[in-house]
Amino acid sequence: MTFSLRRLALVAALGVTPFAAWWAAAEETRVTFPDLDALIHYTTVTRGNVVEHMLTTQEAIDAVQAGQPIPAGTHVVLVDYRDGSDEVYRYLVMQKGEGWGDDFDERRRTGDWQFQFYWGDRSINMDENTARCQRCHQSRASSDYMYTYNDLRRFGQ
Repeated sequence: MTFSLRRLALVAALGVTPFAAWWAAAEETRVTFPDLDALIHYTTVTRGNVVEHMLTTQEAIDAVQAGQPIPAGTHVVLVDYRDGSDEVYRYLVMQKGEGWGDDFDERRRTGDWQFQFYWGDRSINMDENTARCQRCHQSRASSDYMYTYNDLRRFGQ
């Protein structure tokens, strides 16, 4: 009987493991897609065949330039273009919300920022793992988890 229970547990674990891996990659977060017309383009980053336009709110720019924390409610959007195309390939959106960091354990937490990938049509890209964003952005804690923080500081000056 013990052998059968172990076998059943093993089969159950193996059957759930692929689903769990898929779910980890396919999570929805609290991030909402922003009104892009209300955001300001503050820098462009080119990486090979990828051109990334960075957008955020005037309030975020003002806060960073005043040495203040970026306010809750802020969106930062990376608009991703590929191979010289005029069509958006995808959007990467990070949004800050009061207490949102509590949704994750310490190993994944990036302050109160959460992340979401969207396709060019603005539908959620469930093929991407937002934990990957968090792991990378954790190294930027001293700059409010942003890689383009210094671009915000210098914008318009």
